[in-house]
Amino acid sequence: MEVKAIAKYQRISPLKVHYIAREIRGKQVDEALNILRFTNKKGARLLSDVLKSAIANAENNNGLDRANLYVKKAYANDAPTMKRWHPKAKGAAYPILKRSSHIGVVLADIEDTEE
Repeated sequence: MEVKAIAKYQRISPLKVHYIAREIRGKQVDEALNILRFTNKKGARLLSDVLKSAIANAENNNGLDRANLYVKKAYANDAPTMKRWHPKAKGAAYPILKRSSHIGVVLADIEDTEE
Protein backbone atom coordinates (compact mmCIF):
# COMPACT_ATOMS: atom_id res chain seq x y z
CA MET A 1 0.00 0.00 0.00
CA GLU A 2 1.25 3.49 -0.85
CA VAL A 3 0.69 6.64 1.18
CA LYS A 4 1.62 10.14 0.07
CA ALA A 5 1.83 13.72 1.29
CA ILE A 6 2.41 16.88 -0.73
CA ALA A 7 3.37 20.42 0.29
CA LYS A 8 2.43 22.83 -2.48
CA TYR A 9 3.75 26.29 -3.37
CA GLN A 10 6.88 26.15 -1.20
CA ARG A 11 9.20 29.11 -1.83
CA ILE A 12 12.37 27.20 -2.71
CA SER A 13 13.83 26.13 -6.02
CA PRO A 14 12.96 22.53 -6.97
CA LEU A 15 16.59 21.81 -7.80
CA LYS A 16 17.70 22.62 -4.25
CA VAL A 17 15.16 20.19 -2.81
CA HIS A 18 15.89 17.53 -5.44
CA TYR A 19 19.46 17.05 -4.18
CA ILE A 20 18.18 16.33 -0.68
CA ALA A 21 15.26 14.17 -1.85
CA ARG A 22 17.71 11.94 -3.72
CA GLU A 23 19.48 11.18 -0.42
CA ILE A 24 16.39 9.75 1.33
CA ARG A 25 14.86 7.77 -1.54
CA GLY A 26 14.70 4.06 -0.70
CA LYS A 27 15.51 4.51 3.01
CA GLN A 28 13.47 3.45 6.07
CA VAL A 29 11.42 6.38 7.40
CA ASP A 30 13.35 6.71 10.68
CA GLU A 31 16.68 6.64 8.87
CA ALA A 32 15.38 9.25 6.39
CA LEU A 33 14.26 11.52 9.26
CA ASN A 34 17.73 11.26 10.82
CA ILE A 35 19.37 12.20 7.52
CA LEU A 36 17.09 15.22 7.17
CA ARG A 37 17.54 16.24 10.82
CA PHE A 38 21.31 16.59 10.35
CA THR A 39 21.22 18.18 6.89
CA ASN A 40 21.75 21.91 7.28
CA LYS A 41 19.52 23.12 4.41
CA LYS A 42 16.13 24.80 4.18
CA GLY A 43 14.96 22.09 1.78
CA ALA A 44 15.74 19.42 4.38
CA ARG A 45 13.41 21.11 6.87
CA LEU A 46 10.60 21.35 4.31
CA LEU A 47 11.11 17.74 3.18
CA SER A 48 11.15 16.61 6.81
CA ASP A 49 7.75 18.23 7.41
CA VAL A 50 6.28 16.48 4.36
CA LEU A 51 7.80 13.14 5.44
CA LYS A 52 6.32 13.49 8.94
CA SER A 53 2.93 14.24 7.38
CA ALA A 54 3.16 11.15 5.17
CA ILE A 55 4.06 9.00 8.21
CA ALA A 56 1.07 10.39 10.12
CA ASN A 57 -1.18 9.67 7.11
CA ALA A 58 0.09 6.08 6.99
CA GLU A 59 -0.42 5.46 10.71
CA ASN A 60 -3.73 7.24 11.25
CA ASN A 61 -5.58 6.86 7.94
CA ASN A 62 -4.33 3.45 6.77
CA GLY A 63 -3.29 1.75 10.01
CA LEU A 64 0.23 0.91 8.80
CA ASP A 65 3.14 0.19 11.12
CA ARG A 66 5.87 2.83 11.10
CA ALA A 67 8.63 0.20 11.38
CA ASN A 68 7.62 -1.31 8.02
CA LEU A 69 7.55 1.94 6.00
CA TYR A 70 10.18 3.15 3.56
CA VAL A 71 10.44 6.16 1.24
CA LYS A 72 9.43 4.92 -2.20
CA LYS A 73 9.49 8.33 -3.89
CA ALA A 74 10.63 11.79 -2.84
CA TYR A 75 10.38 14.60 -5.36
CA ALA A 76 10.18 18.34 -5.92
CA ASN A 77 8.24 19.51 -8.97
CA ASP A 78 7.97 22.98 -10.46
CA ALA A 79 5.31 25.30 -9.07
CA PRO A 80 4.45 28.74 -10.50
CA THR A 81 7.42 31.07 -10.82
CA MET A 82 7.12 34.69 -9.69
CA LYS A 83 8.68 37.05 -12.19
CA ARG A 84 10.31 40.25 -10.94
CA TRP A 85 12.43 42.86 -12.72
CA HIS A 86 15.70 44.48 -11.69
CA PRO A 87 16.93 47.67 -13.40
CA LYS A 88 20.19 47.47 -15.32
CA ALA A 89 22.37 49.91 -17.25
CA LYS A 90 20.95 52.09 -20.05
CA GLY A 91 17.36 51.58 -19.01
CA ALA A 92 17.36 47.82 -19.48
CA ALA A 93 15.39 45.47 -17.23
CA TYR A 94 16.83 42.21 -15.99
CA PRO A 95 14.42 39.38 -15.05
CA ILE A 96 14.53 37.76 -11.62
CA LEU A 97 12.78 34.39 -11.38
CA LYS A 98 11.60 33.46 -7.90
CA ARG A 99 10.97 29.74 -8.20
CA SER A 100 8.68 27.64 -6.03
CA SER A 101 8.12 23.91 -5.60
CA HIS A 102 5.55 21.23 -4.97
CA ILE A 103 7.33 18.82 -2.60
CA GLY A 104 6.00 15.27 -2.32
CA VAL A 105 6.82 12.04 -0.52
CA VAL A 106 5.38 8.58 -1.24
CA LEU A 107 5.77 5.87 1.38
CA ALA A 108 5.26 2.15 0.84
CA ASP A 109 5.06 -0.90 3.07
CA ILE A 110 8.13 -3.18 2.98
CA GLU A 111 5.97 -6.31 3.27
CA ASP A 112 4.13 -5.44 0.03
CA THR A 113 7.38 -5.30 -1.98
CA GLU A 114 8.65 -8.71 -0.78
CA GLU A 115 5.73 -10.59 -2.29
